[in-house]
Amino acid sequence: MVRYGLDGVPVLVTGAANGIGLGLARAFAAQGAKLALVDRDLARLKVATDELPAARAFACDLANDQSVAVLAEAVREQFPELRVLVNNAGAEYPTPIDDPAPDAMKRWHGLIDNNVTSMARLIRALLPCMRSGASIINQSSIWGLSAIADFSAYVASKHAVIGLTRALAWELAPRGIRVNAVCPGWIRTDSSLRSLTAMARASGRSEAEELGDILANQPVREFLTPAEIAGTYLFLASEDARPITGQALVVSNGELMH
Repeated sequence: MVRYGLDGVPVLVTGAANGIGLGLARAFAAQGAKLALVDRDLARLKVATDELPAARAFACDLANDQSVAVLAEAVREQFPELRVLVNNAGAEYPTPIDDPAPDAMKRWHGLIDNNVTSMARLIRALLPCMRSGASIINQSSIWGLSAIADFSAYVASKHAVIGLTRALAWELAPRGIRVNAVCPGWIRTDSSLRSLTAMARASGRSEAEELGDILANQPVREFLTPAEIAGTYLFLASEDARPITGQALVVSNGELMH
């Protein structure tokens, strides 16, 4: 196993109860990092991370200012100097622009707040315990550099994450804090499988047909797993990535090349 020099390094990962977040929690734990794991559902988080006894679990609604303030205070007590913040938490669901549902725009705005504003809210709250050498890693998507029909809010949010990343890379550079984004492609998670189902329903095709077309657009025709992409985050968190900031790194089996 490659070592990234993260032994004993305080790391906070949001959305850690499942999917990519849980995969990242496992990867950082294997590197010996001191973990603060955050999710909205504390019970689910504790079940998911029971295998990581050294990790501390925190419940937080990242869309709520007071909840984030309470989290930040608790984290500062445990980790006076936070070295790595991984903003992984987010949501993904279709938002067709002609959706006739009465709450369509509420869902649209909710996704933007969940995927973008929550990152800014948490970064702002945790900055007091981040010093020179710290690394912030924001979760974007290949759809943050491209687009797809019927997911306008999600696509807009992931483009915005990259814009936020680049702006904060400039703003926080004088403090010695690096800010980067990762843009995963199709990762086998519950969230991506729900999107696959929605896309198949919209096209009138089977999920197998939909997935076949997706994989046909990749030079490496495989569904990625959270474990396979974790090394990108470990590298960005490490001292070896010190010259890298303001970047959006694509991890997609070649689906998107830029």
